[in-house]
Amino acid sequence: MTEVVPVRYGAVEAGGTKIVCLLGSSPSDIVDRTRIPTGDDPATTLAAVVAFFAGHPPPAAVGIASFGPVELRPGNPRYGHITSTPKPGWRDADLVGPIRSALDVPIGFDTDVAGAALGEGRWGAAQGLSSFVYMTVGTGIGAAAVVGGRLAAGLGHAEMGHMSVPRQPGDTYPGGCPYHGDCLEGMAAGGTLLARFGRPGEQLDGADLRQAVEWEAGYLAEGLRTIVYTLIPERIVIGGSVAELPGLFPLVRTKLVEALAGYGALPEHSAEEFVVPAGLGGMAGPAGALVLAENALVAAG
Repeated sequence: MTEVVPVRYGAVEAGGTKIVCLLGSSPSDIVDRTRIPTGDDPATTLAAVVAFFAGHPPPAAVGIASFGPVELRPGNPRYGHITSTPKPGWRDADLVGPIRSALDVPIGFDTDVAGAALGEGRWGAAQGLSSFVYMTVGTGIGAAAVVGGRLAAGLGHAEMGHMSVPRQPGDTYPGGCPYHGDCLEGMAAGGTLLARFGRPGEQLDGADLRQAVEWEAGYLAEGLRTIVYTLIPERIVIGGSVAELPGLFPLVRTKLVEALAGYGALPEHSAEEFVVPAGLGGMAGPAGALVLAENALVAAG
């Protein structure tokens, strides 16, 4: 019997410190992978990305899930570019153009958090759902919504990490966001734990850990309340390093119910399966880039 070889896609997850490249069809079918440091020169970094794929039979398409902000409107002259990032050297960098020119295959492009959402929807904690939100809580906070089986899209990409949240009792930290101060990211991203307690989240213990989890759960619950009221998702999936704080998820669920205060609250909102940890861990973004590649191939006909 002739073995059926799956269509192989290229995946690029571009982060602020590293770029992960995969060749495969799913998280369980990875032909090769590599990590490339995200240096200060985009041309050199992207040449290394192209060289990785050039060492294999060409992929059917490539998906790129990138840190941002990015330009996602295909008709815009800056489509495929990183825009106003503080990452040195990467402001206005074109990601799609050099890879498309070198490989001559369809390219799918979106944010890193949108890629992670697609990965969790296909293979992770949101399988089988048509409407959900994926949020990452780490160095920053970002989220992407899938509505009716498709990524929500408009003039740009969502910036849910920058929504306003009420200050938690006893918290005097001024906020770490350089743009908004005490927005959700400014109060609950990983760096805020270091700023408050002098240690990163994974090193906290005792009273510091209990206080960190209390404040973190409170801020996340207030942000999730806005998401529940605005997007009415079937599930909220949370990943990132801060999501690994012990005891965080049960407290987030409890505080979300409290934040809803009975208005618009459904039995599902208090269920253990409504706010859940990510299922794919660090593989969510690269897996989502495979989905972006597949979608690009379908769109190309």
